[in-house]
Amino acid sequence: MNNPSFQRIVESDYRPVSIGYPPPEFRHDENGVWHIRSLEALGDYPVRLTDRLVSGAREFPERTLMAARGPDGEWIRLSYAEMLARVRCIGQWLLDRGLSVERPLLVLSGNDLEHIQLMLAAMYVGIPYSPVSPAYSLVATDYGKLRHIVGTVTPGVVYAADGGPFAKAIAGAVDAGVEIVLGKGQLPGGQSTGFAELLATEPLTVDAANAAVGPDSIAKFLFTSGSTKLPKAVVTTQRMLCANQQMLLQTFPVFAEEPPVLVDWLPWNHTFGGSHNVGIALYNGGSFYIDDGQPTPKRFGETLRNLREISPTVYFNVPKAWEDLTVVLEQDAQLREMFFARLKLFFFAGAGLSQAAWDRLDRVTEAHCGHRIRMMVGLGMTETSPSCLFSTGGVIGAGYVGLPAPGCEVKLVPSDGKLEARMRGPHVMPAYWRNPEQTREVFDEEGYFCTGDALKFVDDNEPGLGLVFDGRIAEDFKLSSGTFVSVGPLRAKVITMGAPYVQDAVVAGVNRDNIGLLVFGRVAECRQLSGLGDEADLVEVMAHPAVRDYFADLLARLNSTATGSANRVAWIRLLETLPSIDHSEVTDKGSINQRAVLTRRADLVEALYNQQDPFVITA
Repeated sequence: MNNPSFQRIVESDYRPVSIGYPPPEFRHDENGVWHIRSLEALGDYPVRLTDRLVSGAREFPERTLMAARGPDGEWIRLSYAEMLARVRCIGQWLLDRGLSVERPLLVLSGNDLEHIQLMLAAMYVGIPYSPVSPAYSLVATDYGKLRHIVGTVTPGVVYAADGGPFAKAIAGAVDAGVEIVLGKGQLPGGQSTGFAELLATEPLTVDAANAAVGPDSIAKFLFTSGSTKLPKAVVTTQRMLCANQQMLLQTFPVFAEEPPVLVDWLPWNHTFGGSHNVGIALYNGGSFYIDDGQPTPKRFGETLRNLREISPTVYFNVPKAWEDLTVVLEQDAQLREMFFARLKLFFFAGAGLSQAAWDRLDRVTEAHCGHRIRMMVGLGMTETSPSCLFSTGGVIGAGYVGLPAPGCEVKLVPSDGKLEARMRGPHVMPAYWRNPEQTREVFDEEGYFCTGDALKFVDDNEPGLGLVFDGRIAEDFKLSSGTFVSVGPLRAKVITMGAPYVQDAVVAGVNRDNIGLLVFGRVAECRQLSGLGDEADLVEVMAHPAVRDYFADLLARLNSTATGSANRVAWIRLLETLPSIDHSEVTDKGSINQRAVLTRRADLVEALYNQQDPFVITA
């Protein structure tokens, strides 16, 4: 293998688990275009995702489908049979309100039992549902993105978990004539409907409405993160959701061997949390436990509490949470017993997991279980519902995304020295809602969705090993010398080598002589490094000698492995302000918008290149 960053998997080192690995087919044409697909045909899948709810209520009615902590801290569980009964009542209420594709259901709040009931009820009767990032209501201050979303989908009903926290956003972004449903609380000076009223509705015509739902019926409008423009509404059909779950099942046959159990916090307004993870539980007759924890100092304790009570069969999380969890697993025998009791697969998403954190997790897993557990990653996006490729090949390493799932066709097209990934299959969206111009822009002449992601082979001499993420083509640029800078791999390197003190980095240098980095530090970790305390001002923290010394050393380490001006960094500037969601510097899922940061902070960048900033760290 010609890439030392990747290692071949020795199967005897890992817990035996059923993972599909059909041989891929490769075609390479005279224009340098690669066509890749799995030789395993995609199997049959249901017409509607809620068909799995109906069959589950019939075959295992008492099995828990969804559970969440109640006010007393005990688990509230909804079985398959109870969920179906509630879905039929709520579905009738939605039909009675005359909701349709032109007047769908909009959900402003996060994951809870009311949210999942509304989601499934809307899907059951063929009414599109659109979950929105709670940050657009609770963190943003001008509600510009929320108004854009409301204007795009024109909802007939809007749901929020609690009237108080969402009142300002509703008043600032939702038309006065739209009916508001609340899980609890009231709207100051406004009218609303309590969620309990929906459950009291007698289901009369819901089953006829369900029978009319077909594979092309719109199940969801999922909004993109808006990393380059305003968020776009991705039309997500029943066919997309069902096909993608069948692709997942054939990639991971283990899901059919034992009903999957998930303990998960990933937000349902994102395709990974709301389509991928919820879908895995429902499609395979499993159980989903809503985790109110998050990988933050204040909320991670709730995740640990849940994992001490519920043993997952597959566990998903972001790299920061894996790092924090590993530390606790090393120390807590009770947690190790519950967590590893029936765990078959790890997954991470959202960012790269540093090799040091990965190795540490492997060590604690092997010490407890006698073997490692496979860590799976992949490549997907909102427009592909989401899964396209998975790391099912015979190697591991940072950035590895593997091979196409059954049913997904991949085309790699040469673009500025890289290969752009394009996707086709039943899991790919038909369009952006009410946006024909941007829809035309993202499909090529053969109907492939143009992702903007670059991929490359792990080994050019052995393409069957699979593919590696090679950055975003739109982010790449040239220096004044004409040297091409590949932003994605450089950012990933900075984040990995800067762990645990780097949250993200923005690469500057368009038409300049050299590369610079604007770095957002991890606030809690940098405060700890500085020794200034949990409430210390960020300006003081980022200027502290201990912090600056660390990043000076990071700059030296980065440049010790540089091969030329394309990846040698001239300076690092620590940013003492957090990225702004109102100014699109950061998406609701925490992804940094490189272009927006550079645009908003153009004066700072200009000062840095003119050597007029006293806080810069230079090589």
